[in-house]
Amino acid sequence: MRLTALYRYPVKSAQGELLEASPVEPLGLAGDRRWLLVEEASGRFLTQRTLPVIGQLSALYNAAGGLDLCAPGLPALHVALPDADSDLRGVIIWKDTLRVPDAGDAAAEWVSALIGKPSRLVYVPEHRARPLGVGDGEPDDRVAFADGFPLLLINQASVDDLSSRVGREMAMLRFRPNLVIDGAGAYAEDGWKRLRIGNVDFRLASPCARCIMTTINPTTHERDSDREPLNTLKGYRLRDGGIMLGQNLIPDGRGVVEVGMEVTVLE
Repeated sequence: MRLTALYRYPVKSAQGELLEASPVEPLGLAGDRRWLLVEEASGRFLTQRTLPVIGQLSALYNAAGGLDLCAPGLPALHVALPDADSDLRGVIIWKDTLRVPDAGDAAAEWVSALIGKPSRLVYVPEHRARPLGVGDGEPDDRVAFADGFPLLLINQASVDDLSSRVGREMAMLRFRPNLVIDGAGAYAEDGWKRLRIGNVDFRLASPCARCIMTTINPTTHERDSDREPLNTLKGYRLRDGGIMLGQNLIPDGRGVVEVGMEVTVLE
C-alpha cells in the first residue's frame, strides 16, 4: 500500500490544498484546520453544512505564517498570524467551548462579505487546542478545529467501489481526507487498528460518520439534488447510528509523511 495524496484545509470547511509532503504534529498535518469561521455574536462555528458558499474560499499559508484569502468577487486579503494569547474570542464548536485568538477586523469584514452575515475568523494555537472526547483517545490527545480527530484517512478502493454503486465518479474532495491510500481492498481499513507511514505511527480511532457535506459538489459548491453519495452509502454503510466511510486517525509522535511512502498495517 502507498500514500497517494495529501490534503490539508487551513480554514475548516474551506477549500483543500494538495500537498506532496507535510510534517505531522500532535494536531495532525501541520497547519490543518487551524483557522475557523464563526458567527460574530454567538461564536458558533460555521461550515458548508449550512453555508455552501464557504466552499468558494481559498486560504493558503504565506511565508509569514498567516493566510492569503481569495474568493470570487472579493479582493485578495493577507491575514497575519494573530498573537497566541491576545484578542481572545470565545467560540463554540460542537459541544466544545474555547477561547482563541481573533484574526482582526479586516479579516472579519472580508469573511462577513463572503458569507453575508457578521462573522469572524479565528485561529487555534497548539496549546489552546481541544481535548478529544471522553473515550476517544489518550488523555493528552488534542484536536484543532477538525470535527473530532486530528486526521482522516480514505482508501481509494473504497471510494471507487462507492462510485460504481452510485453510477458516477465521486470526487475525493467530497470526503475531505487528509491521507489517501491505495493498494488495499475496498473497506479493508475497517479492520485496522494501527498504521505506519514513513516514520510516523497512527492509531485508528473510529470510522468517520459522513454528513450532508458529502453531497456538495467540490467544483460547483452546490448540493447535488439526488443527495449522492449519502443515499447510496446509507444503503450499505449504516452502522452504530452513522453512515460510515473512512477512518479517523490520531498520530503517535511527530514526523513527516510524503506522497509515495509505503503504508504498513501494524495491527
